[in-house]
Amino acid sequence: EVQLVESGGGLVQAGGSLRLSCAASGFTFDDYAIGWFRQAPGKEREGVSCISSSDGSTYYADSVKGRFTISSDNAKNTVYLQMNSLKLEDTAVYYCAADFYGSCPIGYGYEYDYWGQGTQVTVSS
Repeated sequence: EVQLVESGGGLVQAGGSLRLSCAASGFTFDDYAIGWFRQAPGKEREGVSCISSSDGSTYYADSVKGRFTISSDNAKNTVYLQMNSLKLEDTAVYYCAADFYGSCPIGYGYEYDYWGQGTQVTVSS
């Protein structure tokens, strides 16, 4: 069974940090780009970051660039999203997703093949 399981979300004050994890199983991890997406209530899902399957290149939405860092531990089939300097606007459910030999589009995520269940991130004043 293909699984992507996010963890690490929670409640944090503005300016604080969280690290999200995405643990993958049931598919060949190295063949997929892994992206992070988020969705706030009443809003469209948006891309946050992605790490490429081809060369490990990383990509970020303008809204998080310089604050978030994506990384991968291939031996553990896990991708991380380190989130620093969190803002109220970062509050959302965060999802990881896998795209077969993906080019890491940072958009709505319709190109992605597999999705996790999401983890809630809430940033308070």
